[in-house]
Amino acid sequence: MSSTSTGAIIVGAGLAGLVAASELIRSGRRVTIVEQEPAASLGGQAWWSFGGLFLVDTPEQRRLGVHDSSELAHQDWFGSAGFDREGDAWPRRWAEAYLDFAGGEKRAWLHGLGVRFFPVVGWAERGGYTANGHGNSVPRFHIVWGTGPGVLAPFVRILHEGIAQGLVTMLHRHRVDELLTRDGSVVGVRGAILADDDAVRGASSSRDVVGDFELEAQAVIVTSGGIGGNHDLVRKNWPARLGAPPATMLSGVPAHVDGRMLAITESAGAHLINGDRMWHYTEGITNWDPVWPSHGIRILPGPSSLWLDATGRRLPVPLFPGFDTLGTLEHLRTTGYDHSWFVLTQKIIEKEFALSGSEQNPDLTGKDLRLLAKRVAPGAPGPVEAFKQKGVDFAVASTLGELIESMQALSPNGVLDGGLVEREVLARDREVANDFTKDAQLTAIRGARRYRGDKLIRVASPHRLLDAKAGPLIAVKLHVLTRKSLGGIETNLLGQAMDAQGRVIPGLYAAGEASGFGGGGMHGYRSLEGTFLGGCLFSGREAGRAAAAQL
Repeated sequence: MSSTSTGAIIVGAGLAGLVAASELIRSGRRVTIVEQEPAASLGGQAWWSFGGLFLVDTPEQRRLGVHDSSELAHQDWFGSAGFDREGDAWPRRWAEAYLDFAGGEKRAWLHGLGVRFFPVVGWAERGGYTANGHGNSVPRFHIVWGTGPGVLAPFVRILHEGIAQGLVTMLHRHRVDELLTRDGSVVGVRGAILADDDAVRGASSSRDVVGDFELEAQAVIVTSGGIGGNHDLVRKNWPARLGAPPATMLSGVPAHVDGRMLAITESAGAHLINGDRMWHYTEGITNWDPVWPSHGIRILPGPSSLWLDATGRRLPVPLFPGFDTLGTLEHLRTTGYDHSWFVLTQKIIEKEFALSGSEQNPDLTGKDLRLLAKRVAPGAPGPVEAFKQKGVDFAVASTLGELIESMQALSPNGVLDGGLVEREVLARDREVANDFTKDAQLTAIRGARRYRGDKLIRVASPHRLLDAKAGPLIAVKLHVLTRKSLGGIETNLLGQAMDAQGRVIPGLYAAGEASGFGGGGMHGYRSLEGTFLGGCLFSGREAGRAAAAQL
């Protein structure tokens, strides 16, 4: 096996890898990108994303009457992160740096690359606790015009420019099996060449080996992603604080997001930290048109659906839709069941249900204004209606009794208490008659509608679930959906990988989810959303710039 030398090697062609490559290309450096998946999967998980970005004090916010500030964003971030470990030194510093980026040059930098934003800012992870607790105090979820592909577009363009200039060698179907080391430095990669495969984006591809390769470089940047497609590894790292891991889960990422490269990087001396910090959703639904194994889609819910556990009992305050992802997961793991339920109306699904994913939002992804206008017209968005009609997790009925029967048919025998469901629905509906209420969810709904963005396209006006004019009734069976690793390779602010003694490993960098989005876990225990793509952008940029300076 012959060895080829290049300036820098990037392992993984997702968003973080492409951003790092763009910095090297713009610096005139030579770079080789090795990626085990076919060319159809260029861009990795980011292509599938809704394209939400966490930004602070923007023109979009101000136009909607939202008053944000760096101080408020810091309060929210650190109240959510809950950093409490000796090993959180670099994650804390990355969090500070990222917040400065999100409230500073991030929007202008992206705007200069051609990225534009949908004018209505979303309000994700609303919290519901005290001012110093988890959650976003104000809407900060900025949706990119073009969703995930729109985020990727400028970096894919720079990549192709680099290829045309002879600066970039793109090696698909090259799987890294080892990082090469010499005298304590990482100097390259070695691995297998996989058989050509015409698998569509996200689908499982062949692992048949047809050859091997070896590359050397002055810098190796690992941007290989997390573990969400490997349920065995998710369960192995599952923290006791979240209870027992689910016996069944859906996958929010393709199967090749398997964490394999993390172990390979650790074998070369890198320090992995915070592996027990992870981000999984509880609003997963089975994809009726799957691309990868156990393919699930996340519902991005407004706050109005009634959330019941598997037995039919309402979830406690403040575990309302869209308020506290991990708090809800932790609670549901105490119930002894792997699923829960939304109960809602047609009126709610039309205004409040969005589906995560570029392919589930053809209007935003395709920048189609005519299709976008239908979001404020009667009827649910087309992809949502398709799930309602074809999805195995949906039940639709004219009466509550019929709905309960359908829910019980989708439940293990004897688990769902129909009488309990009826009591929860009737009790909730009695509270709607007054403008004042002891029901905290109804208070939160009314509060949300004071924000223009929510009132316009996101939050339905309060109404009784049993109001026939709002019907039919709908129930959705929800599953745990794997998604993000919040820990990873410990790095300094240059993206240089550290060893267990806190020393830089010369020649080795990491970015994106592989590095916990910076430092080995800049989110701490919880995310504020819109920060995964943003973390890839920021950590990829910093690692790329640092590697370019080294060459």
